[in-house]
Amino acid sequence: MDRFVSTFENKIDAKGRISVPAPFRAILERDGYKESAALGIYCYPSIDAPALDAGGERLAQKIDRLLGGLADYSDERDELSLALYGDVKVLAVDGDGRIVLPPDLREHAGLGSKATFVGMGDKFQIWAPERFEARRAEARAKVQDHRRLFAQQQTQNVAAAHPEAGRRSSDESGEGGARE
Repeated sequence: MDRFVSTFENKIDAKGRISVPAPFRAILERDGYKESAALGIYCYPSIDAPALDAGGERLAQKIDRLLGGLADYSDERDELSLALYGDVKVLAVDGDGRIVLPPDLREHAGLGSKATFVGMGDKFQIWAPERFEARRAEARAKVQDHRRLFAQQQTQNVAAAHPEAGRRSSDESGEGGARE
């Protein structure tokens, strides 16, 4: 599988080192940034969460495609480039599978002695465990609301497409009474 999936919690040592989960490293071996034989990951402050976004070449290519859809020299392209690429750090993965999270990245995510790695398909995020648990609860509540809305919408679409399904004849409803 070439997707970052699942959730892992690891300790951060006093030097800011943390072990990248083995399943994530396996994906990065195929997709990660490589300089010589050293493996690295792209990591930057998430623009919409108190977390870090991270990944390999697929993440960088996705950002390139996003930026490529914006007009050259436009304010939107410049701002998005600055927000995404301006703060990127390329973090080397050492022989023990660890990265060093710089202080500015740890500060953005509110990381202390532990971090939660969260797979998100083409990328993963790194969260402070307590912030992640709150965000996960919020996301699950929203998903439940979306599911209810989707189910209601589906029911309305079916009813609109087949109005006769909502109406029953008097013979079908049993309200026609018995015939003698």
